[in-house]
Amino acid sequence: MLLAIDVGNSDTKLGLFEKGGGPLVRTWRIETARRRTSDEFGVLALALFRSSGMADAEVSAVAISSVVPQADESLSAAMRTYFRREPQFFAAATQTIIEVTTERPKELGSDLLAGAIAAKAAYGSPSIVVGFGTATTFGAVSRDGEFVGAAIAPGIRISIDALVERTAKLPQVALDAPAGPIGRDTVTALQAGIVYGFVGQAEALIGRMRHAIGEDARVVATGGLADVVARHTDAIDAVDPHLVLKGLALWYASSPY
Repeated sequence: MLLAIDVGNSDTKLGLFEKGGGPLVRTWRIETARRRTSDEFGVLALALFRSSGMADAEVSAVAISSVVPQADESLSAAMRTYFRREPQFFAAATQTIIEVTTERPKELGSDLLAGAIAAKAAYGSPSIVVGFGTATTFGAVSRDGEFVGAAIAPGIRISIDALVERTAKLPQVALDAPAGPIGRDTVTALQAGIVYGFVGQAEALIGRMRHAIGEDARVVATGGLADVVARHTDAIDAVDPHLVLKGLALWYASSPY
């Protein structure tokens, strides 16, 4: 089986796939810790496997997308020591499964590109991938199937944390939308501004991107907070929380490793 690992700024997602681009069998999510040692990561990964009734020997290959370089060395060592596999890192500069036509392809985040690969395969092109994570990202795939660029905005959690930090009387709130856009107390006012505000941001950027690459572009949302926005707008066609992991699996299946 293929173990795909998506290392994000806040969370690290692990997915186990049947080999050869087969279906996703199991997923796990842990906090991204930049100073986690190889032993800590290896023991944790083994514990996740065994708690799910799986043996580490089932892993025949490891593919990694990482936007946290500080974690790469210890993660690689953990895969070699505890799973006896040499991990393969996915990067825009070395992959050939999708053409990248941005000004500086080497600067492109691997998670953005992996999500685009999966979206193109599942939904065709043109397509737009909206990632609701630490940052909110909008990746665009042209009608010709090229990754042509992206828009990056502060994420929902970052925005909430910044707001609460700089306004002493405002509380932390659950990310639930109130009945309407006009809050009747402090909590519902915050919820209205946050949820409907990010809905508006998503609709505006999706509309502008569709105008640029095709009004028929399919839009797929991913990331831990995708449902928060997607349930309140018709601009998003599908939600797939494991899109980046699926893109990694597709890349590995097409690679010579």
